Amino acid sequence: RLNEVADVRIVPTPNVIKREGGSRRIDIQAGVEGRDLAAVAQDVQERLDTMKFPLGYHVLLQGAYVELQSAQENLRTFAIMAMGGVFLLLQLSFRSWRLAILSFLTLPSALVGGVLAAFAAGGLVTLGSLVGFLSVLGIAARNGIMMINHFQHLERYENEVFGMDLVLRGARERLRPILMTTGATAFGILPLVIYGNLPGHEIEYPMAVVILGGLVTSTLLNLFVVPALYLRFGAGTATIQDIGTLPELAATAD
Repeated sequence: RLNEVADVRIVPTPNVIKREGGSRRIDIQAGVEGRDLAAVAQDVQERLDTMKFPLGYHVLLQGAYVELQSAQENLRTFAIMAMGGVFLLLQLSFRSWRLAILSFLTLPSALVGGVLAAFAAGGLVTLGSLVGFLSVLGIAARNGIMMINHFQHLERYENEVFGMDLVLRGARERLRPILMTTGATAFGILPLVIYGNLPGHEIEYPMAVVILGGLVTSTLLNLFVVPALYLRFGAGTATIQDIGTLPELAATAD
């Protein structure tokens, strides 16, 4: 009889037996809601580390969390490269290491609005949020270059004397371009902030929230902080002549 040669019982079993690397595997899937995916995955991994499995069994955490870690590593590498490129562009634009270092050190202040916006939206920092922070840094760097270059232009070519009047005039003349570009960007991402917290927008929504909050602080930074710092540390930086003017100076000297 069958029960004399086998243990027969009714138990739940998988409909499909999957194999990988010569071993059977079973996939256990779960969704995350209301918390950061990375935080949940870390809690699961810590709990799994405390469990003892029978001989021949092991557990491997995979899925979106692994892809997120890989994307964060790549983003971190490219962010370092981008920051180095931004610093070199600042130096080439200002032709002054002093202004380049000063402008570079003020860039993190532009992220304050993005951090506050991410906290107000739930405090979750995702891959989209990191992309948003990099975008805010780029916007702040661009507006800072526009502002300081205009100060130098007024002093070099329009005979403005370095001082409060030069800084006030430069800030007034750059007010509209900065507000126009900032406003266009804000209105463009506003629909993502209002209607973006929906399934399928897990990356765009946190990115838009961070960018919108960062636009506020980056605009305030470039309209108020950068002119004040230029007034304090920018004396003498506009006297450095462009390379294209050196032949004309040599001809004049002859």
